[in-house]
Amino acid sequence: MRVVRGQLSAAGKRFAIVVSRWNELVTKELLEGALDELARHGEPEVTVIHVPGTWEIPPVVSELLAKHDRPDAVIALGCIMQGQTPHAGILGGDVGGALMGLQVQYAAPVAWGILTPDTQDQALDRAGLKFGNKGREAALAAIELSSVLERI
Repeated sequence: MRVVRGQLSAAGKRFAIVVSRWNELVTKELLEGALDELARHGEPEVTVIHVPGTWEIPPVVSELLAKHDRPDAVIALGCIMQGQTPHAGILGGDVGGALMGLQVQYAAPVAWGILTPDTQDQALDRAGLKFGNKGREAALAAIELSSVLERI
């Protein structure tokens, strides 16, 4: 039996982080967490791309993955706040579906670090105050999945 497990080493790898400026109080913390986690696991080459909002993340990820010299993994960071209309649910579903489609199309890791909280307090809690930092978690997932895909 062959067992494939990923390693948590980012050494020698290239990562791209696509981060939304919308709700920057939160996304700044997600970005700092992701960058710190990547550095802790081997000091990889990292490119950070800022976009206006979460809606703009998928076309940038598509462009990165379509390039011949694409990164080993992409980390998507954003924050879609729930409101009084169904806008947030529609946006989150569309962005999530687009990013999943790109992962499958290109067989490349796209880590989900996009929050969908009901309140600003919930967003801040998930950006490092109480419930860990989802940017860190997305970075770890990107590191491990890039390793798994290398080994298959």
